[in-house]
Amino acid sequence: MLKDGDKVLVAVSGGVDSLALAWVLSLWEKKAPIHYDLMAVHLDMGFDGDSHQKVEKEIQKIDVPYKIERTSIGIDAYKKSDRESGCFNCAKQRRKLLFDIARAGNFSKIALGHHKDDIIETFFLNIFYSGNISTMVPKQVLFNGDLALIRPFAFLEKTHVIEIANAAGIIPVKNPCPMADQSKREDMRTFLATLFEQNPSFKSNVFASLSNVRSDYLLNSTKKGI
Repeated sequence: MLKDGDKVLVAVSGGVDSLALAWVLSLWEKKAPIHYDLMAVHLDMGFDGDSHQKVEKEIQKIDVPYKIERTSIGIDAYKKSDRESGCFNCAKQRRKLLFDIARAGNFSKIALGHHKDDIIETFFLNIFYSGNISTMVPKQVLFNGDLALIRPFAFLEKTHVIEIANAAGIIPVKNPCPMADQSKREDMRTFLATLFEQNPSFKSNVFASLSNVRSDYLLNSTKKGI
């Protein structure tokens, strides 16, 4: 995911996953046999409160260069849209701003804190709500190779990420968005947790299936051969 000379922008929301990733990448930067430059960025979504200051305090513990970008993206989406379109528009605008910051700073990689559980949840969300079979990948190359999204925690479960955060003394900052606990992802997370409690092997089997696709046994959208 990383190569010598990379400029890496790590997106820090304030949650445990992204803060733990910033800590790990900062540690790797000092020990890895390659050199890369690292900067953390936090996009403040414009909600009332001091969450951006709390996130900044946690980033300062990690001792990594950082940028706090104040925006009204979240609050605008919350006020102007319903639950579903609001979350979609907020995510879309956040990603666009991340791309703009990366482009302006000549960053070659954007590091995201998504882990195995996020990848599984996305798989089911896309099936149920988008009607396609897809998910997030550990590395996604964009803009003809000028930029890549990387997810170094892709093969770690959430419990492992929490262990890393605890070892680093990280204190996650609560998401100030009023819809944070009412999203489709949160609903899917609750549903899957119940399913995986019934049989712990379900999670590993689902994750394994994402790289074991038998395309000959999927429907052909063109209906040829039917």
